[in-house]
Amino acid sequence: MVEHISPLPSVDSLLRAAETEVLLTRFGRTAVTATLRDILATRRAAHTFGDPAAAIIDEAADHLVRRFARSQRPVFNMTGTVLHTNLGRSPLPPEAAEAAAEALRNATNLEFDLATGRRGERDDHISGLLCELTGAEAATTVNNNAAAVMLVLNTLALGKEVPVSRGELIEIGGAFRVPDIMGRSGAILKEIGTTNRTHARDYAGAIGPQTGALMRVHQANYAIVGFTTSVPAATLSGIARDAGIPLIEDLGSGSLVDLERFGLPHEPTPRESLAAGADVVTFSGDKLLGGPQAGLIVGNKRVISAINCNPLKRALRLDKGRLAALEVVFRMYLDPDRLADRVPALRLLTRPESDIRATAKRIGAAIAMRWPDRDVAIEACRSQIGSGALPVDLLPSTAVAIGGKALEELAKFLRDLPRPVIGRIARGRLILDCRCLETGDETAFIAQLC
Repeated sequence: MVEHISPLPSVDSLLRAAETEVLLTRFGRTAVTATLRDILATRRAAHTFGDPAAAIIDEAADHLVRRFARSQRPVFNMTGTVLHTNLGRSPLPPEAAEAAAEALRNATNLEFDLATGRRGERDDHISGLLCELTGAEAATTVNNNAAAVMLVLNTLALGKEVPVSRGELIEIGGAFRVPDIMGRSGAILKEIGTTNRTHARDYAGAIGPQTGALMRVHQANYAIVGFTTSVPAATLSGIARDAGIPLIEDLGSGSLVDLERFGLPHEPTPRESLAAGADVVTFSGDKLLGGPQAGLIVGNKRVISAINCNPLKRALRLDKGRLAALEVVFRMYLDPDRLADRVPALRLLTRPESDIRATAKRIGAAIAMRWPDRDVAIEACRSQIGSGALPVDLLPSTAVAIGGKALEELAKFLRDLPRPVIGRIARGRLILDCRCLETGDETAFIAQLC
C-alpha cells in the first residue's frame, strides 16, 4: 500500500488561518506572504511534505521575528573597557537621550530665530555654552573629531605644509591615521623630530613660505616613556605667533573639567590649551565628555568664522538630535559638583570598587547556579578607561572569571541572549568585568540566565 502524504497547504489557506492573524497585524501582509512562500518553496525543493499548517506558521513566525529584530541593540558591556569604541563609547544621560528623541520627533527651531522670526544658526544652540565651558571666543561643531581635524586643516592649510612631530602621528581604531586625515584635508604633512624627541628648534626650522599652520596632536591612545622630549603648547604658540601662522591642537578625547577632581588621571582640557595660546582646539563629544558622537571646535573668532564659511562645514554638520543632547550635557557641566552622578561615563569611571565587587559576587552566584559544572571565581582586575581615552591608565575593578572547556561556545551563548553580554577571553577563562554593570542592570542580567 502506498502511504498517503498530505500536500503542502496553499499560501492563501495559511494567510486565512487564525494563527496567522497576529503575524499579519505585527509584520504586515507583504512580509508574511513573502515569508510563507519562501518556506513552502524550500519544502518543495527538499521534497518535504506532510507538515501541518501550524508548523509552517510557527516557522514563519521565527523567520519574521529574526528579520524584523533591530540590528543595533543594547548590550551589557563587561569587556573591561568603559568607553569602548565598538560598543558605542559613552552612554548618554537619560535627560540627553530624551532631549534628542523629542527633537527628532518634532519640528524644532533648529535654524530659526524665535526672537526675530528669521533664519538662525544651528550651532547657536550650543556655541555659547561651549565658549563658557572652555573660555573660547567662538565655537562650532561637526559629526566627530576626525571630521573636526579635517575641516580645520582644510580651512587653514589647504595646499600648505603643516609640521607635526613624528611622535604624534597616531593611528586610532579601524586603522584610521592622522597622516591620512591630513592628506584628505588637502594639507601637506611635514614630519619633524623623532618618535621620542621633538624640540622647539624642529618646529622653528620647519617653518617656511609654504607653512600653513603648526599642529600638536595629543597622544590619546598610547604613551612614549623614557628618553623623551616634547614641546608644550605655550612654547609652540609663541613660535606660531612669531611666524604669523595659527597653532592647531587636537586633544582627541578631550575633557571639559580636570578629571583629577574625580580621582582620575589628568587629561588636557580645551581651556588649558586655549590659555596656552592655541588658536583652535578640537576634541570629541562622546568619550570622556560623556555626550553623543560629535567633533567640537573652539578657538578665536577669526578662525572659527573661517571654518564656518568652509563649504565642507555643511557636509559635516550635526543633526538636531545630537545638538539637543549636547546642549543638555553641556548644561550638566555648569554644575560640576554633581557631574559624577549625572553623567554615566563619569559615574562608571568613578564607581567605588566595593560596589563593583558586590555586583560581581551576585552575578557570580547566578552564573555558578546556571553552570554548576564550571569553575566560577570572583577576582580583582583592572578596567581600561577607553581605547583612545587614557588607554594606559587602569582602574581597579572586579570580574567574574569563568573556567572550563568550550569557552568560545559559552561566549557565543552569552552574546545570543536577548540583551547580549560582551566579555573577553583571557588566560584560558571568560572574564566578565563588572564595572559597567550597574545595580539597576543586575536583575535583568540574572533574569535572562534562567
